Amino acid sequence: MSEHRRKTPQPQGGGRAAARRAAQQSSGRRAAPSRGVTSESPSGSSGGDSPYGGRAEARRAAQRGGGSRRAAEGGGAGRGGGGRRRGGGDGGHEGPGRGRGRGPQRPAKKRFIDYPRAGKYGFRRWVPSWKLVSSLCVGFLGLLMGLAGIAYAMVEKPKVNEAAEAQNNVYLWDDGSQMVATGGAVNRQIIGYEQIPKAMRDAVISAENKSFDHDRGIDPMGIARALFNMAKGGETQGGSTITQQYVKNSRLSQEQTLSRKFQELFITLKVSNTMKKSAIMEGYLNVSYYGRGASGIQAAARTYYGKDAVDLNPSECAFLATLLKGASYYDPAGATDVDPVQATPQLNTERAKKRWKWILDEEVKDGRLSKAERVKYTEFPMPDPPKQNAQLEGQTGYLVELARQYFLANNKHGVTAEMLSRGGYQIKTTFNEKKVNELKNAVQKVYDSKIKPKQRPKTDTHVQFGGGSVDPKTGAIVAIYGGQDATKHFTNNANPTGAQVGSTFKPFVLAAAMEYGKRNPALSEDQSESERTKVSPLSIYNADNKLKIKKYNGEIWTDENGKEWLQANDGGESKGNITLREAMQWSANSPYVQLGMDVGTDKVKEVAMAAGLKDDEQMADSHVPSFSIGTSSPSAIRMAGAYATFAASGQQREPFSVSEAQFDGKTIYRHKDAPKHAFDAAIADNVTDVLKNVVEKGTGTPAQIPGRDVAGKTGTTDDNKSAWFVGYTPQLSTAISMYRLDDDATNKNRKFEKMYGTGGERTIHGASFPAQIWHDYMVGALKGKPVLTFPEPGPIGDKVYGGGAQSPTPTPTAPTTPSPTMSVTESPSMTESPPTPDPSETCGKFDWDCQQNNGGTNSGANGGGPGGGSTSPTTTPEPPTGGNGNGGGNGNGGNGNGGWFGGPTG
Repeated sequence: MSEHRRKTPQPQGGGRAAARRAAQQSSGRRAAPSRGVTSESPSGSSGGDSPYGGRAEARRAAQRGGGSRRAAEGGGAGRGGGGRRRGGGDGGHEGPGRGRGRGPQRPAKKRFIDYPRAGKYGFRRWVPSWKLVSSLCVGFLGLLMGLAGIAYAMVEKPKVNEAAEAQNNVYLWDDGSQMVATGGAVNRQIIGYEQIPKAMRDAVISAENKSFDHDRGIDPMGIARALFNMAKGGETQGGSTITQQYVKNSRLSQEQTLSRKFQELFITLKVSNTMKKSAIMEGYLNVSYYGRGASGIQAAARTYYGKDAVDLNPSECAFLATLLKGASYYDPAGATDVDPVQATPQLNTERAKKRWKWILDEEVKDGRLSKAERVKYTEFPMPDPPKQNAQLEGQTGYLVELARQYFLANNKHGVTAEMLSRGGYQIKTTFNEKKVNELKNAVQKVYDSKIKPKQRPKTDTHVQFGGGSVDPKTGAIVAIYGGQDATKHFTNNANPTGAQVGSTFKPFVLAAAMEYGKRNPALSEDQSESERTKVSPLSIYNADNKLKIKKYNGEIWTDENGKEWLQANDGGESKGNITLREAMQWSANSPYVQLGMDVGTDKVKEVAMAAGLKDDEQMADSHVPSFSIGTSSPSAIRMAGAYATFAASGQQREPFSVSEAQFDGKTIYRHKDAPKHAFDAAIADNVTDVLKNVVEKGTGTPAQIPGRDVAGKTGTTDDNKSAWFVGYTPQLSTAISMYRLDDDATNKNRKFEKMYGTGGERTIHGASFPAQIWHDYMVGALKGKPVLTFPEPGPIGDKVYGGGAQSPTPTPTAPTTPSPTMSVTESPSMTESPPTPDPSETCGKFDWDCQQNNGGTNSGANGGGPGGGSTSPTTTPEPPTGGNGNGGGNGNGGNGNGGWFGGPTG
């Protein structure tokens, strides 16, 4: 290489020259094994500038597959030789002498976690090595073991004595004052292991946990066995061991969370490792809940058999072990407050007997009971009937139980009956103390003055009243009457009793006719659904006794046996063609049965449910005509709530009995107002106006409260087996029922008895004792309250004709020769309308309470002939109310009281 190309040597002490020389020397040493790569100058001159000696060779080497390794061995080809090029090479990929580093090449650092994996390409780069997987698994298990150890050290064993210290539940009136403190002084007494009979321990082990004596507190095989038996549908042991159940039952907090489950697991392990089996069994039987407010075996023995636990025999022990599976479904007394369908006394008794027998047989199989001993117990040990707390006598027990049921059914915190029995809850009810006492006194007044079981044992024994009172603006149940004494009569008469509601159901038929309308008889059933005529209360229907009921299309309705339906009226009265308003006033049955068929009984049911009745609360078969006149038997509370929907102009609110609940000072439940639109205000207000007329002029007159608007309806069923009055003011809706049973309420096969002669009355109607109780209660309950009026109803629907009543529209052709029967078939008022009177001299079209001239008693019939365009010659005069029905004529009594009911212009 020529001298003029050589650069001036740099001092050896440092700087670029030193770095260059070091790089060249290192490169030279590593280049020796390289193939086809030579150094041009031992002095480290820039011989690497040749276009072919360095980079090209390195590229070719890399392309041959050995670039990385060979370049690394060669010190890195390329730009490492001089100038500003970094020493050490660029991973050795470009051949000797031309690396990018400033110094000698270093080997690549080894990562602690080789992921993504170095030296791998494609998907293999992302597949973890077995070493990495193994390390992660070991690390994760170690972490879990560490956390488990910490959790195990932190948890404490259950303290049975603390769990036994149940508190009272405090029930409050609606104003916040205390009603009663009860429910938490639970019948619990801790007894020692030696006082627990061996038969009880054996029964529990055979029924709940066969491996108890040797398991470690958790039994995986037991869980699998329980699941297998459950799948087969047979009797099962619980999946949890006795130790697990002991831990669960002994804890004061009962929330169902994942963290709680893990905590219970560690407590179970600690209990199993640190406590003797005898101590676990003792604790379990002392804290378990056996129903009827009894926690612990001693309390259960006294509650169900009136004896100490030590005196129980094997048969009684087997029954008490049965209760541990769920007292609500195995107590023969039933628990309809928890489940009115599946927890009846009959079903509970069947379940209890089956499981009792199974437990005894399992004890024999397990060698815990000899066969000789087993044959002694063939008769089921029926427990004593429930006893009532003296604090809950009178109405208090009914109030507490109703609030308790409501809270258990509606709280969102998973509070169970067992948790509630432990106490500590403060429950504010909607009950008003003054109104509760007023209702109780109103009923007692009838009992004292009219019901004489000693004087009239055949007619006055087992007479029952029920009542419910609801605020229409909120849905709050402010008062109930459940019976004479909750400690003696165990059925709450404010709940469903089976007593049919009778004619108090008719307002729902009228509301359905206004809401959906009468079907067109000329169309098929499908077509008629889209062509309906909404019905006015002024519509005319036939009110004859034993009226032959027809389908909407005019066909005679028959049952499955081909039998026709002849609808009877109360007392066998026939009233001819009258308005629906008037039919409600006199409680005529045939017009509303036929109206229900014309509208559709399915629509009637829909309206009743929209108003607040429940399909699952003893709703009758809606496919028969009698559905429209009250064969259903909802509760007094539900009837009061449904009528409250009319009072609230169509806004429905669910009746409720608890406004707020607290536990440990924290609010865990608060009622939220959730009104629903049941039907238009025009419909509700027109129904109200019709029912107001019932109280003012019809069967409901005993319920009148001077100075206040009152709307209501009487109801009586066949053979006087039940009687109702349901009514309301703008502020309060109340339902009162009356019925008589052939035995007390504990009789499973009780039957409703006829009430002819009851209370010294020839017959019982809704207008008798129920209306009297309703009146006396409402007068007291509303005392001091402002006087409010109902909204004025607006026009609604069209005037239609049904049940055989014919429209008064004249035929287009007249006979040429007068007929002597003309006066019967054609009303004089049909052919010509009278002049329109001055507004100041007449009542408004919808002012049904207005009386024009207070006309003569039967003036329409005497002077004007049959009114209302009726074609039936059998029309009978109305009772003396001013010519209703027949007062449409122009006789000597003038137009009569509301005489326009009898005809289109009267």
